[in-house]
Formats: sequence, structure tokens, C-alpha cells
Amino acid sequence: MAQLVGVFNMSHTPFCYIPAELWNERRAGRNIREDVPWDDLESSLLKYERIQTGFATLRRELAAAAPDVVVVFGDDQAECFDFSNHPAFAIYVGEEFEGYLAPRDLNVANRELRQKATRKGHPAFAVELLRGLMRKGFDPAFCMDMPKPQVGIGHAILRPAESIIAEGTPIIPVLLNCYYAPQVTGRRARGFGKAVREVVEESPDDLRVAVVGSGGLWHSQGNGPAYLDEDFDRTILGYLENGDAARMANYFDAYQLPQGHPSQRGRGSTGMPAPGGPHGGTRETCNWIAAAATAEGMAETVVDYVPVYASPIGVAFAYAKA
Repeated sequence: MAQLVGVFNMSHTPFCYIPAELWNERRAGRNIREDVPWDDLESSLLKYERIQTGFATLRRELAAAAPDVVVVFGDDQAECFDFSNHPAFAIYVGEEFEGYLAPRDLNVANRELRQKATRKGHPAFAVELLRGLMRKGFDPAFCMDMPKPQVGIGHAILRPAESIIAEGTPIIPVLLNCYYAPQVTGRRARGFGKAVREVVEESPDDLRVAVVGSGGLWHSQGNGPAYLDEDFDRTILGYLENGDAARMANYFDAYQLPQGHPSQRGRGSTGMPAPGGPHGGTRETCNWIAAAATAEGMAETVVDYVPVYASPIGVAFAYAKA
């Protein structure tokens, strides 16, 4: 029987990888609300070290769980899909996949200046996951190869692969549409995560399965004037600590944005109606909700929450082990 051995959540902003000495230079090119604090160099260096400690903690705990395969919930930001075909959920069932490693300087958008990496998939269990989800009322798309080979898989998958998952461990990318209306809701993400847990527990395979939720928390993905709602993040993390994915999802979907809130617009708007709750990059929180739902009822340890004002974004790390 397959066994869920751990659930891990991490942020994946470029500020986790760009040296702290460059943070405020990066901030200078962003449209940020005037009341957002500035971190001086000393504060930025301390926050960067906390982020690296967060990665190291998840890396250590994930290695100790000794998974045979890792399922990663991440969003697609037009790396694989575009508006000719944009599924709500998609599962990669190929032998391997390729993508760009995280930036280490300010040329964040220039992929040609970054290295690529290749990681192993797990076709057999990916297909089992796909078929099991279909039996449970979900109809994910599937990819046997990269839809856009020149781009590869999205950073929401590659950054956990390079930051916390041991090289050589097979990974199943599971892509959620968090950005483009009509997006996946928090409640739907929770239902999806619960269904994944059921498929794992019903599998006859002798596999140790770990789950990663990649993204978030609050951020505006380039729109402005941007700010950081730390109360939103801390509320989400409080529910996570209690193992309460249902309240995470309900809080997310019911969240009321202030009037005239341009920083939470979606990217590449489709012009179609969007669901309630935050938008923009903050909707990556649905990846956390899906992952948390696979361990619903299990309290998670929040390793750290780091408000990075240069983005601004709430960076966090958490895990639960079965």
C-alpha cells in the first residue's frame, strides 16, 4: 500500500534566491505603496538567512521522510499553457521534465541567462494518480511531454526541485490554474488535495509519497501599488498549524479585497469573471491549500514567516510528517 509520509509547503519568490544586497535595487523598479516599510541591508541579510534556514529545514525533514516520489502542487504562469488551452488542473505523466533554475541576480525575467535542469518524473504513479482523480470526480488534463519545450516546466515546480527535493527523487508535477480567470477556488483546491490523499491511500503500490505545495503567500506579481497583507498570511498559517484546510479554503474564498485594489489584479486577464478572494500571485495560496488538504487533520509546523518588503511578499515554510 502507498503511504503519505509528509507534506511540505514553501514559497518560491525570486527573493529567496537573489542575494539580499540586491533586494532594494530590485525594489526600486517596482510600484510599491508608500507605507510599505523598507528593510535596510542588515535586516535584509538576516531575512535572507532565515529563508535559507527555512529551505534547509524542509530539505532535512523531507530527506528524513525518505519518499519514493514527490507530488508537487504548483501553478502555471503560461510556461506550459496559454489561452488556446488552459486547464484548471493538469498532471505531468512523462519520464522526465526540464525547466529553468531560479535567478541569482536581477535579470529575473531573462531565462537565457539562467541554467536549465532536468528532473525525473514517475509515469506509473502519475497515471495512477490521474485515473484515481477521474474516478473521484476530477478531470485533470495530462501532459506526456512539455507543451512548450523551449520553456519547460514552470518555476513553481522547478524551485522546490532545486531547493528541498533531493536530486534523483522522482517528481510528479501537478499544475493548478491560480492566475487566469476563472481560477481554481480555495474550496476546489482543498477538494482536489483530499482526493489526491485518497488515491494515495487506495494505491496497492509499495510507495512512500510526499507532497509539496509551492508558492505564495501574499504578493502582487508585478502589479501595483503593491503592499503586504501580513494579517492575511498569518491567518492562513494559523489554520495550517491546526491542520484545518477547510478553514484555510473558506477564509481564502471569503476574503474581501478593499475597494480600488489594483495590486491584486490577475496577470494576462482573460476578461472573464474571477472568483472571490485575493488575486494575482496571492492565489498561489491555493497550492498550499491543496497540499494541506492531503494532510487534513494533521497539525503542521510553521518553520518561519518572513515578510520581504522589497517585493513585497510573505515568505513561509511549513511541514507535517505522517
